[in-house]
Amino acid sequence: MGTPDFAVPSLRALIETQQVVGVVTQPDRQAGRGRHFRSPPVKVAAQESNIPIYQPKSLKKEESAHLIREWQPDVIVVAAFGQILRPHVLDLPPYGCLNVHASLLPRWRGASPIQHAILAGDLETGISLMRMDIGMDTGPVYSQAPAKIEPNETAATLHDKLAQSGADLLARHLADIIAGLLVAYSQDDSLATYAPLIKKSDGEISWEIRSDQLDRHIRAMTPWPSAFTLWNGKPLKILEAHPVGADGVPAAIPGLVFIHGNEIMVAAKEGGLRLFAVQLSGKPAMPIADFVRGRPDFIGSRLGD
Repeated sequence: MGTPDFAVPSLRALIETQQVVGVVTQPDRQAGRGRHFRSPPVKVAAQESNIPIYQPKSLKKEESAHLIREWQPDVIVVAAFGQILRPHVLDLPPYGCLNVHASLLPRWRGASPIQHAILAGDLETGISLMRMDIGMDTGPVYSQAPAKIEPNETAATLHDKLAQSGADLLARHLADIIAGLLVAYSQDDSLATYAPLIKKSDGEISWEIRSDQLDRHIRAMTPWPSAFTLWNGKPLKILEAHPVGADGVPAAIPGLVFIHGNEIMVAAKEGGLRLFAVQLSGKPAMPIADFVRGRPDFIGSRLGD
């Protein structure tokens, strides 16, 4: 059971090592300017291997799991499925539902652990292979695989790294879990932190924070929803920028665009951001020098107003 790109490596690992009797994924969705229906990446991967596919709008009602019962799975592996599972699904397979979760539980339970790990400035995150219960990522953990968060890590690069790590962890331990050779341990709830779903509005930048926090915000929001601010009333995405400490730039009103040396900067509460690439709403992405060349009034403006 999975939907986005994150779940594809886990599905492929199962195809290589197990008998996959079926795949459950979200329905096709309209996307893009043409609003054409697109299949979830997991569906595409399942079709490549001719695996039966089920795309329920919801699994809340017991009758919605009829096809899963017909498949008679020994175990259900879940990776970024996108729906909360009720007891009539959780209790269906004899070896339970196993979740490939992108954090070192109990840290960052919830829907957006990758982004929140970067936002918080964590130096390390990882993958947890755990048995699901009715709580939000509260079940016992079988195994974990830590992963370093690099200084320039974005949510995109960390996503890909953890997706493959999750697949490797699953392939390494699933047989032992089914055989009863690997025992899960309970999480310490007192150490739990939560990662609520990232929304498009979460990409908006507040300049009233330090430059290192701004840097983490931009990297956490890459590739979606993208970090953005307002300039002349229009959204302006900050695609690439580097933080500069307070000792490297003059103090200025947060959000003020200015030139320091040969660099185009935006002031933060402490320090500032050196801009490299931006994208104005409805326009192509471009290097900051090209953007300013056509819009000289950008210098001296205050972003966010």
